[in-house]
Amino acid sequence: MYKVEDFLTATQEQALIETIKVSEKNTSGEIRVHIEKSTEKSPMDRALEVFYMLEMDKTELRNGILIYVAVESKKIAIIGDEGINNLVPKNFWDEELAMLISYFKASNFTKGLELTILKIGEKLKEFFPYQKDDSNELSDEISKG
Repeated sequence: MYKVEDFLTATQEQALIETIKVSEKNTSGEIRVHIEKSTEKSPMDRALEVFYMLEMDKTELRNGILIYVAVESKKIAIIGDEGINNLVPKNFWDEELAMLISYFKASNFTKGLELTILKIGEKLKEFFPYQKDDSNELSDEISKG
């Protein structure tokens, strides 16, 4: 079983924060990662709670994306705010989630998160390209529960 404290090293966490910054340079969208020990809830239900807890619904264009990970429960979800969800097909995040799951099954957590963040950034760019007056509305830090 994987422990939350062993999930990412400080160096890996910093690398993911840099990946978020790189991804957000191409889009006005906001990407966050939240990691916690476990949840009894469905991953989507818990991700939605965390989404609102982190006030990700407060971005101007409602284009925040949350990657949720419950390490010991082995539950993950990708959830987008209504601004992006109103523009994209219903199964828009399925490909990224499948990729993330495949990397997690191989215990390659950092690489899976890194590639998923980059891919999400590319998809966000299609619908929410970077604007020259864009500001970083949400922290790029990885939140923990």
